[in-house]
Amino acid sequence: MRGVLRGVLVAPVCLALTAVPVSTIEAQAPEQRLTTPSVSYPHELSAIRGLLELPDGRLLIADGLGQALMIVDLAAGSADTVGRTGQGPEEYRQPDGLYRLPGNSILLVDLGNGRLTELGPDLSFGETMPLAQGDPTSGRGMSLRIPQDVDADGRVYYQGRGNMSPGAPLPDSGSVLRWNRESDAVDTLANVKLQEMNRTTSGGPNNQNVSINPVPLSPQDGWAAAPNGRVAVVRSSPYRVDWVQTNGQIVMGPANEYRPTRIGRDDKIAYLENRQRNAMSVSVQMENGRRSMAFGRGGPSGEPDPDAYEWPDVMPAFDATGIEVSTDGALWVKRYLGADVQPTFDVFDGQGKLTKRVVLPEGRELIGFGAGVVYLVRIDEFDLQWLEVYSLD
Repeated sequence: MRGVLRGVLVAPVCLALTAVPVSTIEAQAPEQRLTTPSVSYPHELSAIRGLLELPDGRLLIADGLGQALMIVDLAAGSADTVGRTGQGPEEYRQPDGLYRLPGNSILLVDLGNGRLTELGPDLSFGETMPLAQGDPTSGRGMSLRIPQDVDADGRVYYQGRGNMSPGAPLPDSGSVLRWNRESDAVDTLANVKLQEMNRTTSGGPNNQNVSINPVPLSPQDGWAAAPNGRVAVVRSSPYRVDWVQTNGQIVMGPANEYRPTRIGRDDKIAYLENRQRNAMSVSVQMENGRRSMAFGRGGPSGEPDPDAYEWPDVMPAFDATGIEVSTDGALWVKRYLGADVQPTFDVFDGQGKLTKRVVLPEGRELIGFGAGVVYLVRIDEFDLQWLEVYSLD
C-alpha cells in the first residue's frame, strides 16, 4: 500500500504549472469498464490497508482502523482473526501493508508498533524488525524502511526522501531503494521527483516538533516494483513509464500527452477526504536531545476546508500513490481526471506502452489483485468499506 508523508499543518503555497498539450490519449487505448462484481463480501470492514490471496484461495486482510488481521473466506462469507491487538508477540497495533515473501511467508507492516513482522506459511508470528533503521536518538544514519513493494526474493523496496532534519533544506527528489534484509545491503535503483513540501517547526531546542507537509496536487513521480525485481518509474514530466531492469538498464516508454484537468472545489474536497482516509503520517519529536517517532494512517479529522490551502491551477496527470503492478506484470496508474469522473487507470506493458484504460465503478478504490481478478472496495456514506471482486477477462 501507498501513502504520502503528512504532517499536522499544510502551509499555503502557490505553485504555477505549465499546461500539457491536449492529446488524443483517450482514443489511443481501448477501454474496459468494470460494472458488476463477481463476488461481494457481505460484511463491512473499517479500512483495508493490505490484501493478499492465500494459496488456498482465502484472503489475508489487514484492517488498520479495526486493528485486525483477518482471514476472509469469500465463498463462505466468513472471517477469522489472526493474532491480537497489543505490543507483544503475536500482536499488532495497526496492521497495514501485506507482502509476499519466499516460501509462502508474509511480511506485515505494523504501523502502530513501528515494526515489520514476518508471518510463516501457517500465519504464525516470527521475527520482527523496526521500521526506523539507524540511530533513533540522534537520527544519524537513520532511514525509514516502510515497504512499498517486496519482490519474489524477499527484498524490500522503499523510498528514500533525503535529509529532512530540522534546519536542512527540504529535498525536491528522492530515491527508490532496495533493501536486502539478509545482508542489510541497500541499493539505489532510481531517482524520483518528490511532491512539493513545506516544513513548520515549533518548540525550543530541547523540545521541538517538526511537521513536513505536502503541497496538495503538486506533481511528483511515482513507482512500483514487480515480483521479478523490475521497477517501473512513472515520470510526471513528461508523463511516461520507465522500466528499470534487473541489470540496471532502463527501458524508456514513450511520452503520453494528456488533457490537463482544472482543479475545482469538488476536486479539492475529494483530495482532502482521500488524505483523511489513506495518508501515511510520520511524526518526529525531539525532547531533551532524544528523538522519538510514531507512524499512522489518516489525515486531519473534521470537515475538509479547501480554502485553508493554495492549489495549482491544474491536476497532474496521475496519482503517484495509486500505482500498482498486477499479477500478470502490467502496470496500473491511477489518473487524475476530476471528482466527477469514475476512477480510471492507465495500464502499461513491460515496455512502458499504454495498452488500455480500466474504468472502475463510481465510489470504488483499488485494493489488490488476484489471478485474473481485481479487488475493489466500495465506501458507503458512513465511511464503511465493502469488499468486491471483479473479473478482468
